[in-house]
Formats: sequence, structure tokens, C-alpha cells
Amino acid sequence: MQSQKFTLDEVALFHGLPHEQIQALSRIAVSRSVAKGEEIFQAGEKAQGFYVVEKGKIKIYRAAMSGKEQIIHVWGPGDALGEVPVFQGSTFPASAQALERSKLLFFRREAFRSLIRKEPDLGMNMIALLAGRLRILVGQVAALSLQEVPQRLAAYLLLLAAGQESDTLCLEMAKGQIAAYLGTIQETLSRTLRRMSEQDIIQVNGRHVVLLDMKRLENLAAGQEQL
Repeated sequence: MQSQKFTLDEVALFHGLPHEQIQALSRIAVSRSVAKGEEIFQAGEKAQGFYVVEKGKIKIYRAAMSGKEQIIHVWGPGDALGEVPVFQGSTFPASAQALERSKLLFFRREAFRSLIRKEPDLGMNMIALLAGRLRILVGQVAALSLQEVPQRLAAYLLLLAAGQESDTLCLEMAKGQIAAYLGTIQETLSRTLRRMSEQDIIQVNGRHVVLLDMKRLENLAAGQEQL
């Protein structure tokens, strides 16, 4: 059975656009395949355009001088990344790397800006998307600075459950990468997962996690309960 072909109207940035505008976007999109672990762009690199994920998963991260990595977010099919410099004409503020073999669509900055001048609704969609990204970032900063690791992990698992629409989750990243995303180390993450399992809140089977006690998980995320 063949998988359904990816179309640009599946991209959040382009939702609600008429067929003619979607067609115009298709004409300026350049397809690119990337291998697992391949760098797509690096922080400080001049931004020549932005990307849309057609297939696979891409992590956005910052690396400190010490070598420690902070994962900012993971984007999947239908998500856009590196779009802010389209307006600024500046450099990428973070780096992007493929977590698995992926397929991307690249939109060159000048071609896209020219299209926006002709189609103002496209610009309004992008502004709305950037506002949503800002809310995600502010929420993550608050979580990393104010919450303990069990709270961060519980909130992360609830977010995955909402996105995957299931209480049996497939972890999108390796545990070391999840630890980096949550602002902790892998040993602390593993210890927290083990404590949650011992208290029958979750069940861990490799990269699959079953949520056994949703109420307790919600209480942990809200800081109303401790492990």
C-alpha cells in the first residue's frame, strides 16, 4: 500500500491558503534529502532560506563551549524551521540536525519574500506561526528554570500523549537527547523514569512508554505531587 503523497497544504505555515498560492509555493520549493545525523544548518550561519519537513524528524539545538547540548525542539512532517531569518535577513540563531533520514523542502529567502509581496495572507500566516513558536519557547524556559526534573518529564510525556493521541507512546528521541531537551543528564532521566515505573505511573519498554496513571502524571506535571 502506497503512503499518501505529502502536500504543502499540510504545512501549518500554509494552512488556509488557496490552491493558487499553494501551487506558487510548490514552484519555488527545492527538495533535499538528509541522512541521520546530518547537519542542516548551524548557529551563526548566514540564512539563505528556510525549510519544511516533508518526512523524518529534525532537532533544533544550541551547543555550549563546553560541548553540552541543549535541545530546543524537535520538528516533524509539516513543520517549518529556520523561518525567522526570512524576515530578518540574518543568521540562524540555533543549529539543526536530522534525528533520522529525512526529506526537506527548501524555500530560498528571496524567492519567498517576493511571493509574500504578491500574497500578503502568506505573511500573516507566518506571523501567527512565529507567535506560536514564541509561546512554546517561553513555556520551555519557564519549565527548565522553575520545575524539577519529574515535573518536566511528566509534562513532556503528557505533550507526547496529546500529539500521538495515545497513552502508549513512542519516544521521538534517544534518552540522551530527551535529557538534553529537558535540561538534565541521562542518568537523572533514567532514575526518574525508574521511579515513575516503580510507582506504577508508567511502564517503560525500550522506546515505548505506557501511561498507567494519567491523573498522577498530571499532578506531577502541575507540581501538586512529588515522586
